[in-house]
Amino acid sequence: MSPSFFEIVQLSNGDYALRRIDDDSAPLVKISFSDEAREMMEDRDMNVAKAMIAAGIEAVGNVAHDIELEDEEPEATDAHPSYTLH
Repeated sequence: MSPSFFEIVQLSNGDYALRRIDDDSAPLVKISFSDEAREMMEDRDMNVAKAMIAAGIEAVGNVAHDIELEDEEPEATDAHPSYTLH
């Protein structure tokens, strides 16, 4: 399977979308801001959309990592955990 490349684009209605560069089908993610939110962001809405998408991708990676850890067999642990006090 060849790697996919993604892009963040602004749609004609002002929403932002994450889509595959080589695929014109529906975007993977869409973000829309209210007029009030756009005013508060003062033309930084593209940067906020990028940050939101980056956070979402990171969260998916963390969830996938957590699932992989849960699938592994638990290690044997001591019946009495040791503690170090300083």
